[in-house]
Amino acid sequence: LLFPVVSGNTVPIFNTTIFYVPEDLELGQFAFQLEAYDLDNDPLTYQIGGTDAFYFSVDSKSGKVTLRNSLDRELQAMLTITARVSDGINNEVSQKIIIIAEDRNDNAPVFQFLPYNAFILENTSLHSIIYTVFANDSDTGNASRVSYSIEEVIPDNTKNHQLFYILPNGSVVLNGSLDYTMNTFYQIKILAKDSGGLLHNNWIVQQSFNYLSLTIEDVPNLDPRFLNEPYSGSVPENCDLGTTVLTVTAMDRDTGVNDEIFYDITNASVPFVINVTTGTITVSEPLDREQLPSEEVLLEVTAREKHLDIHGKVAQTSTLVTVLVTDVNDNKPQFYNCSLSSCNFSASAQNFTGNIIEHSSSRLPVSNLNIIAHDPDKGINSSFELSLQGPNAAAFSVFPTTIVGSGEVQILVLNSSLVDYEISHVMVVQIIANDTGNPTDCCSTATVTIDLIDTNDHIPEFPQSTYNLSVIENSLNGTIISPNITAYDPDSGVLGQITYQLLPETIQNTFTVNATTGALLVHDGSLLDRETRSIYYANLQAKDGGNLVGTTVLEITVLDANDLAPVIIGSYFISVEEGQNVSTQIQAIDNDEPGSLNSKLGFKILPGLFSNNFTINADTGEMHSKEPLDREALEDERGQMVVAVMVYDHGEPQQNTTVNVTITVGDLNDNIPVFLNQSYEFSVFEDSPGSFVGEVKATDADRTEINSRISFRLERGSGSSNFLIRSSHLGPGNYSGQLSVDPDMSLDYDTLQQKFFTLTVLAENTAADNAGDKANVSVM
Repeated sequence: LLFPVVSGNTVPIFNTTIFYVPEDLELGQFAFQLEAYDLDNDPLTYQIGGTDAFYFSVDSKSGKVTLRNSLDRELQAMLTITARVSDGINNEVSQKIIIIAEDRNDNAPVFQFLPYNAFILENTSLHSIIYTVFANDSDTGNASRVSYSIEEVIPDNTKNHQLFYILPNGSVVLNGSLDYTMNTFYQIKILAKDSGGLLHNNWIVQQSFNYLSLTIEDVPNLDPRFLNEPYSGSVPENCDLGTTVLTVTAMDRDTGVNDEIFYDITNASVPFVINVTTGTITVSEPLDREQLPSEEVLLEVTAREKHLDIHGKVAQTSTLVTVLVTDVNDNKPQFYNCSLSSCNFSASAQNFTGNIIEHSSSRLPVSNLNIIAHDPDKGINSSFELSLQGPNAAAFSVFPTTIVGSGEVQILVLNSSLVDYEISHVMVVQIIANDTGNPTDCCSTATVTIDLIDTNDHIPEFPQSTYNLSVIENSLNGTIISPNITAYDPDSGVLGQITYQLLPETIQNTFTVNATTGALLVHDGSLLDRETRSIYYANLQAKDGGNLVGTTVLEITVLDANDLAPVIIGSYFISVEEGQNVSTQIQAIDNDEPGSLNSKLGFKILPGLFSNNFTINADTGEMHSKEPLDREALEDERGQMVVAVMVYDHGEPQQNTTVNVTITVGDLNDNIPVFLNQSYEFSVFEDSPGSFVGEVKATDADRTEINSRISFRLERGSGSSNFLIRSSHLGPGNYSGQLSVDPDMSLDYDTLQQKFFTLTVLAENTAADNAGDKANVSVM
């Protein structure tokens, strides 16, 4: 043996090229070992390929092959793969490997040439071969050798079982005499089993069976006979015309002749007909179980052979057919207004009326209801379920919930809080009777109207616990403070009628409430004076017809009316020296509501003799003279100025008060005498001592007697000694000076050098602070 060498290295070669693998090996199990021989002991890598390689997986390092897909020897007994091995140095070596699938007993015998039917005459002789069956087993050896046995003969009895036996080659042999009158037909159950073999390491015998059908043939000497008697069929009521009830089959017991048979129903007035040739009985008239005299109808059916028997007689036989008209759920339940003992179920009703006291306890039934529910169907078809629907279904339940046939129906309280007269005087529920077995026409509905009977279960309730109201002081009697402070009492009738009362009683002197409407009015408006009392508290009581009482608190605020005029604080007499300014502040208060327009004050000077001499601040009442005061500008002897000041508020209607401010202006000696003429000229006769010469006049504007007093004197000068001047008071501030010749002087025109005297007359005020405050005038 020559080993190819590469660089002194030999290639590996496979040791074994054929392997045997059992066909029942399980997936993932070890199948065979690939082994290659390498002189150099190089590490080897294995792979497999080829058409059948998908049955296996190989471990590339160890060469261990496991099963990847199931084997079946009967489909493929030999598999071919290509195994490849590499030492990593030389070229890869390929080798064809053959795998033989070893047989296991995994196939049962299979009967061939089915079906197995045989016809034999009843006088067939003993030990005749009736039929031969053949079963094939595709396994090999013992596992393919088939043996037969008879397992069962139908009809199944001991005698029949002994009637046949089977040979090893599959031939069935008659082992007794046949009697057509006893049996016209046999079924023989034949078992085929192999001789056993291994499967998954267990000894297994596989087997299968099949039936041989034997029909016994006879000679024509007997009347026909109905098969499968007795006949009973059933048909649902209300079925379509032509519905098949059942088929009667009569056969000529002379099966060798097998004469044609005609069928006939011989009793009259039945709602069925029979097909003359087939024996099929069908419905010929509408069926209504509820209208039939009995749900069982008896039919007398005759079977007659077409030809006469060997005796020349009509060959015929009769049988009774019982047809049960079964109940169909064709009636839905209905409601009736009656009592169960006397209901004839003639006229159904849809509307019922009952009553119940509100808030009745749970499970209490609604009164005055007579509701019977009835379904004329039979048995389970007459069972139906009751439930509630409708606007008030949550408040009630229906009892019972299931009725079979007929039953009384009650409506029970479920939730007493919902059975509330104040929510609704009338409640409505629908009772649904649901015949669950009849989905097309399942249901009836009864509407139940439940009148609630009211109880006094509510206390009158005001929407608010406190009402803040207001009324203007001095309001007229009957003034509406609030038109309706109403409490709510949902009870009905007298129980819900509310009467209102105001408490405590003392407050009724001032306020009153309408007992029916809850309107709050002024009773005596003269008692309302905000300045005396600005807030009242009262309880308003609401009492219903059942003497249940609810209350609320009234807080009545007396609003300010502008009913008070401002009040002047103090009196205003002011003395001031002339030449000075006057300032004063008028002070007043208004007792209307502080901070409101009713108590906000304004000031103004009213038109008058001196209104233009002063200004006043309209908001503060500060009053000022526009310029220094001059006593001489006043005509009043006392030097008084009277100014009228109005103090007013800003309310509606406006209120005001007037105050006189009296200013007395003190006189200052601030005026000097003034001569009425700029000069005077007089004449006098000579030699007239003491005679009157003339009169000069002067005025002083000062207003007091002392300040306006004037005295005249002659200024010293030439000729002044010849004259005298005497003052006299003419009136306030008016004085005259009478000039006369000195009585001691006798003026002589002839001796006097000068015929004219120019005198200076001085007018002075002795009370003047300043000695220079004097006037003079020239007198000629």
